[in-house]
Amino acid sequence: MNDFLRMADFDKTSLEKLIKKALIFKQENLFYDTYKDKIIVNLFFEDSTRTRTSFEMAELKLGFKTIAFNPQTSSTNKGETLEDTCKTMQSIGVNALVIRHFKNSFYDELKDLQIPVINAGDGSGEHPSQCLLDLLTIKEHFGYFDGLKIAIIGDISSSRVAKSNKIALEKLGAKVCLVAPNIYQDSSLGEYVGFDECIKDIDVCMLLRIQHERHGDEGLSLSEYINSYSLNQARYEKLKPNSIIMHPAPVNRGVEIESHLVESPKSRIFTQMKNGVYARMAVLDYVFKGV
Repeated sequence: MNDFLRMADFDKTSLEKLIKKALIFKQENLFYDTYKDKIIVNLFFEDSTRTRTSFEMAELKLGFKTIAFNPQTSSTNKGETLEDTCKTMQSIGVNALVIRHFKNSFYDELKDLQIPVINAGDGSGEHPSQCLLDLLTIKEHFGYFDGLKIAIIGDISSSRVAKSNKIALEKLGAKVCLVAPNIYQDSSLGEYVGFDECIKDIDVCMLLRIQHERHGDEGLSLSEYINSYSLNQARYEKLKPNSIIMHPAPVNRGVEIESHLVESPKSRIFTQMKNGVYARMAVLDYVFKGV
């Protein structure tokens, strides 16, 4: 059995195998009984729509039984640690844990577990399953990664999606440029360029949500952000004919992107959501069988 925690754990070959596994699940589009004797629990300590429900759908399609968990009514409100919550699940017979947590690298506290842990998002750290569905979406459209130019635009410092994607895309041979106002930059990830400076050259325009919940009252005004970093119609028209638009969602329509462009011909935002099921099926299959 394997954990699924961070993109740094995978080399180019294993990433390609995971993408291929997800593509096969999508092409077959079946319900399986492969894991009918396995029990899984989704421990979500942060709000989620797409990640949680697509994991639930992936589990359903692979035959898993699931146990419901609600942190608001759990013993974490009595001071129980994440480690003890996870050990409780292991003790009652759960076979794997899908965890989203507000703490970066929460999994470092879970070294003694004997069941696999899947990272469904750790604070502002990484979001490896979102990364895999993004890779699947890009692979479907272009058929390759080597030499593709991908711009990641927005709240880079808070984005676990940006961190996972930059690591994985560069391993696969893509060229990643970062676009963000100073206040949303993470200098450890590399240099930054202007949106209008790179817009004509990119193959993938990957937009990010401003995570106001992580910044408090700090940040640019919406008008300042929209003027310099929003994908509007004028910028859309400068994109290359075969380029695509991506966003991990939830989308703040009219902020990161003009509302009508969410469903534009270049948009793959809802394709990403669909691909989330198959990518997470691949993740679940990986933790029990490997690549």
